[in-house]
Amino acid sequence: MTGGRSDERAGSVAWLALGLVVGAAVTAAGAMLVGSWLDAASVVEAMSPPAFATLEGAAGIDHVYDGGFEHFVGGGVAVFDCDEDDLPDIYLAGGSRPAGLFVNESEPGGELAFTRLSSDPTDLVGVTGAYPIDIDSDHLVDLVVLRIGENVVLRGTGDCRFEDANETWGIDGGDHWTVGFSASWADDDSLPTLAFGNYLRVEASGDRDECEDHFLLRPVGDTGYGAPVRLSPGYCALSVLFSDWNRSGSPDLRMTNDRHYYTDGEEQLWEMGSSPAPYGDDEGWNQLQIWGMGIASQDLDSDGLPEVFLTSQGDNKLQTLADGADTPNYQDIALAVGVTAHRPFTGDTLRPSTAWHAEFDDVNNDGFVDLFVTKGNVEDQVDFADEDPNNLLLGQADGTFVETADVAGLLDFDRSRGAAVVDLNLDGQLDVVVVERRRPVKVWRNVGDTGNWIAVSPLQPGSNRDALGAWIEVEAGNLRLTREMTVGGGHGSGEHGPIHFGLGPVNGARVRVIWPDGETGGWESLQVNRRYTWERGSGPVALPTPAD
Repeated sequence: MTGGRSDERAGSVAWLALGLVVGAAVTAAGAMLVGSWLDAASVVEAMSPPAFATLEGAAGIDHVYDGGFEHFVGGGVAVFDCDEDDLPDIYLAGGSRPAGLFVNESEPGGELAFTRLSSDPTDLVGVTGAYPIDIDSDHLVDLVVLRIGENVVLRGTGDCRFEDANETWGIDGGDHWTVGFSASWADDDSLPTLAFGNYLRVEASGDRDECEDHFLLRPVGDTGYGAPVRLSPGYCALSVLFSDWNRSGSPDLRMTNDRHYYTDGEEQLWEMGSSPAPYGDDEGWNQLQIWGMGIASQDLDSDGLPEVFLTSQGDNKLQTLADGADTPNYQDIALAVGVTAHRPFTGDTLRPSTAWHAEFDDVNNDGFVDLFVTKGNVEDQVDFADEDPNNLLLGQADGTFVETADVAGLLDFDRSRGAAVVDLNLDGQLDVVVVERRRPVKVWRNVGDTGNWIAVSPLQPGSNRDALGAWIEVEAGNLRLTREMTVGGGHGSGEHGPIHFGLGPVNGARVRVIWPDGETGGWESLQVNRRYTWERGSGPVALPTPAD
């Protein structure tokens, strides 16, 4: 951790944590840990919440995620540009209904508008979620579609058209109940390693009370994949994420698992290698059992190492590495910084919440990363809240978070699942898309008065075109911001596009890219309120804005 530590600061943080939840207790060690965190925070002041406008008819997106028991979980959304016009398009899981691709026809900087584009490859049934990734590095985004049954990888062919690439690339899509996906690139591979996180075992007898194992697909040669590598034991994963959690240069695979269906399992971090294996007590891993639903990863304290937010039923977890730890020795600081979000902040406030998708980003562009969390009862679980609104937790200058969903105009009592926080019309303000269970998808446009921003898309020649595994560092005023380029996490939901940084009132920023092979580029000065592509070896290039 960066920053100093004092008895006075540690004491004040312990008092803050005690005040967040009545009757909660924080250990002295935990208080000192968060004290270090808060000392590292920028002196730039946090801004007020943005204003979101609910769009009637969801801007042309007429879509519902539906289905019975198999679709209690899932309900993801993939956001990516499939027709190369810079506007992000949307692919939505449908569960028992067909999935749907919606092409973005918004006026840059103006009102949002989408039109459905139907095709046999995309209108699949049984879809739980989807993740965009350029697998073959041909500058056209592909789509990994997760399903009850065979997972399908759709290769982008241009103009928002796709073809089934399972046979072409030798992909074994299995016959499982899949909700989690992530991908990672080894330096010498032409194709990425693909990880599929499975939930319950799907048996012909209909017995679905056992957790399924998970599978890796590793490239063989330059054009295809070998037989699946089994990751066992599996404990009913609902989200998986490759991340270089210790900056070793070799990402590992994090899994969050639903304890409802296991007795001897736990959360998992798989060490990658020729024979992947989960970290255990001997490697410093601390056992944790939660109703794991989603993963969000973000460096919140500017020490270069990502914190990990895990959604669950009841209290959610925010994990950070213990000071000086060279092993995965994580400590939970959710209570101390105000992100447990364990009960609804309004509505049915007596029963615990059920959280699903989580996403870090800066919705008011003040330089302090915020956290959006979707909520919703699984179906009719009487022990959990029925009126369970989504959370918009705004990051503050002291490292804590404050609930603002109601004042920001994001109050939502439907049963939310997957989501995306993304700039849909290129105006530099992040909008919100939420998939609801058995209710129409919702879209909110960000129309608030926000701070300055930049958005950066690192690109490199050859394989791994989008530089997965790279780190982007930004210095602006007293802010130091770090983001890791990843694919995965969330809850059945992923995004492909520029990495967004809010900057508050500052009028310029220094930015550099640490490329996937560890090469550190030089600092470049960038203008605010612009999107940039950053070709390795040639530097950043500003893209047109709606004002140009």
